[in-house]
Amino acid sequence: MTASPAIPPAASPTVRRRRIARELRQLRERAGMTLDVAARQLDMSKSNLSRIETAQIGIKPRDVRAALALYQVTGADAEALIEIARSAQQRGWWQNYSDVLPEWFEFYVGLEAEAVALRTYEAESVPGLLQTEAYAREIYRRTAGEDGVERKVAARLRRQEVLRRDDPVQLSVVLNEAVLLRPVGGNAVMAEQVVHMTRIAQLPNVTIQVLPFAAGGHPAMSTPYVILNFADAADATVVYLDNLTMGLALEDADQVLGYSLLHEELCRMALDPAASLTRLEQASRNFA
Repeated sequence: MTASPAIPPAASPTVRRRRIARELRQLRERAGMTLDVAARQLDMSKSNLSRIETAQIGIKPRDVRAALALYQVTGADAEALIEIARSAQQRGWWQNYSDVLPEWFEFYVGLEAEAVALRTYEAESVPGLLQTEAYAREIYRRTAGEDGVERKVAARLRRQEVLRRDDPVQLSVVLNEAVLLRPVGGNAVMAEQVVHMTRIAQLPNVTIQVLPFAAGGHPAMSTPYVILNFADAADATVVYLDNLTMGLALEDADQVLGYSLLHEELCRMALDPAASLTRLEQASRNFA
C-alpha cells in the first residue's frame, strides 16, 4: 500500500479526519477483515470503528498505529498516515463557535475551509458566503430566533474569508431570481445586500448567475446544494445538503456526478455572468 500524499499543514482538520477515515476503511477491506473482526482485534466496539471509518468521530494516533499494525502497514506509509491522524486533532477556527454551530454544520464548515472550488444553487436566500452582516442577522432571526445570533453572524462572516485568502476558493453560484425579489430585513438591508453581491460577482474567483423566472421549470426546484472540490485527488468531491436540523454529505461517485451535471444544466439555463450582473444592478435600484 502507498500512502496518499501528506495534507498541507494549513489544511482543515475536518479534511484530515475524512482522509484518515477513508484510508483506514480501505486498508481494512484490502486486508479482508469485516468490521466485527477488526473491532475485536482493536479492542473497540463495532459501532465505534464504523463511526471512525465514516469520519463521524476522530481517532487517536496511537489507535491509528494499532490499526495499521493489524492491517500490516509499516514504514513510511504508516508514519504518513499517523502524521495525518496527529494533525486531525488540531482545532479549526469554527470549533470556537461550537456553542452556536451544530456539530453537523461544523463538519460542513471544515470542508468548506479546505475546498478549492464550490458550486451551489440557492432558491430562497443569498448563500452564506455572499451575505452581508445585516442580511445574515435577519436570516438567523427568522429561522432560529435571537439566541446566539451575534456569534452566529460572526461565524458566517469568518467563513467568507475563503473568498479573499491568498489562494481563494473558486465559487460558482446559481441564484433563483426569487432571492432578488424577497425583501429580507426590508429595503435598506436588501439594497446593501444586492450591492454587495454585485461587487463580489466582479472578483475573478466568483461567478454569480441568476436563474430567471422566464427559464421555467428546472431540475433543482426542490434541491438547494453545495458541491465541494478539493485540491488533492485523494479527497473525493462532496455534495452537501442541509436543512434547519441536519446536514448530509454525499460521496458516492454516481450521486456526485448527478449533482455536477445538474449544476451544469442550471448554469446553461441561467443568465450568463454579464447579464446576471445587470440583473443584480437592476435589483439594487429596485430596493434603493
